[in-house]
Amino acid sequence: MTQTGGVAGGGVLTDWISLGVLASSVPRDAVDDAVAVTGKGARRAGGKLPPHVMVYFVMALALFADDDYAEVAARLAEALRGWGAGGQGWDPTPGGITQARQRLGPEVMAEVFRQVAVPAAGLDTAGAFLGRWRLMSVDGMEWDVPDTEKNRAAFGSPGSAADDRAAFPRIRVVTVSECGSHAPVLAAMGPAGAGKGTGEQSLARKLYPGLEQDWLLIADRNFYNWKDWCTAADSGAALLWRVRSGLLLPVLELLPDGSWRSVMINPKVKGARREALIEQARRGGDLDPDQGRPVRVVEYQVPDRDGDGKDELIALITTITDARQATAAVLAGAYHERWEHEGGNQQLKTYLRGPGKVLRSGSPALAEQEIWGYLLTHYAISALTCAAATAAGIDPDRVKFTRTVRIARRRVADPAFPP
Repeated sequence: MTQTGGVAGGGVLTDWISLGVLASSVPRDAVDDAVAVTGKGARRAGGKLPPHVMVYFVMALALFADDDYAEVAARLAEALRGWGAGGQGWDPTPGGITQARQRLGPEVMAEVFRQVAVPAAGLDTAGAFLGRWRLMSVDGMEWDVPDTEKNRAAFGSPGSAADDRAAFPRIRVVTVSECGSHAPVLAAMGPAGAGKGTGEQSLARKLYPGLEQDWLLIADRNFYNWKDWCTAADSGAALLWRVRSGLLLPVLELLPDGSWRSVMINPKVKGARREALIEQARRGGDLDPDQGRPVRVVEYQVPDRDGDGKDELIALITTITDARQATAAVLAGAYHERWEHEGGNQQLKTYLRGPGKVLRSGSPALAEQEIWGYLLTHYAISALTCAAATAAGIDPDRVKFTRTVRIARRRVADPAFPP
């Protein structure tokens, strides 16, 4: 695909979107399963706004962030009539839509995301793999929600002093996303306050059991601690995490590529016992995983771009202890793919939602529901652009996200949306 929208050997971008950008990634059967699992079935037959319609409506709220309920309903009316879900006079009132959203709650949207959000890149997608590992990353972001009494009570406000608090309550969202496609595949959210359990580490901790064995999870230094590293490693996924300079990483063996074999010791183990474990690891002995974990360390400097002489030292630890599987240089390059996650967050919050915008939902449940709608819509668009780019044999980064969103908005009335 070129930047103007053409897909080499496969038509144009609009042809792909006309197949149903959201419907293809969020099929009706997955929506019905989620409704059933969460016990949110319709209370009566024949209603204008049954749960499965509301799932797509919430996604459409993300696609048309600038529009009110009535305008979004008008945009979807033709598609819903083609689907057989709305009659000629399908014009739900804003009050009816709010009530339907309240009945739906956030649970259905979260369950739909859990079912459909899987890595989108194929083996031939440019930049998506390092050897046998799929490049994945973990990162967080914050969302402003309306300053209502309920939202303030549920989510609080970042900042400790009264004069340092944010203007709006905030929700923190942490995702595990695919570097190649920017598609989020795991997500957790909670208050963005300063209290215990509100940080990125706490939310990320909920995601680590869902990691897959063929993933290489890349993380910045804010995510490292002993317990979380062990939890993530025990999933079977490979890890490549940056750590703070103060972490003690003894050199057990220098490797030809400039990296070295080391061991991480449980911080509760100190003194002579710690030294004994390091010596045991040096000899290649097996360690109790609750006390020590073998790692490989890659350390390098990034020249300062401002020329002030303050080169940045980056220390990475990885579970890939065999340098033949990935050299230090290759791992250093892979770590910087983590920035693809920043790009995905920008697509989600700036290009899809709009820069600096506050969410529309005045209650905690609907605010969470709204964010799940954004995550699902971003996932669907990311999967679409990845499929188109892979077919064209180019890196998905070359596909303009803003152009894809604009086309999706224009083609939303196609019968393929929803399915």
